[in-house]
Amino acid sequence: MADLFSDEWMKSFMEQWNAEPELSDALAQINFNTVIGYGFDGEDTPRGVIDIQNGKAVSAGTYNGETLNWDLRASFDNWNKWMSKPPGMMGLGMAYTSRKLKFNLGDYGAMIKDPRMAGPFIKSFTVMGRA
Repeated sequence: MADLFSDEWMKSFMEQWNAEPELSDALAQINFNTVIGYGFDGEDTPRGVIDIQNGKAVSAGTYNGETLNWDLRASFDNWNKWMSKPPGMMGLGMAYTSRKLKFNLGDYGAMIKDPRMAGPFIKSFTVMGRA
């Protein structure tokens, strides 16, 4: 298994993202476009990045200064926990309010209130576990 958020891992995540209809197809229905960075709490920059256009991942890899819309951070242990047992809505809310999951960029409140985005966001943790 590749190191979490490494170039190899992010490319595998991209493949799994596009293979999951509850994620890519659901986001395609709302023409979702974004660039998401993933990394570890306390680090200056994210480690990995994925570019989503119309719900589909079009590129992914090591973060190289791309302009992000979302920058998600957590500890290594929490990422691994959520990938092995993805959080539901309640677990996600607890992770956010307890600052175990940090949104350095992005509007958690707006995303979680929109079921067209919240469901796929939660599904993304399941997909991470397959990468």
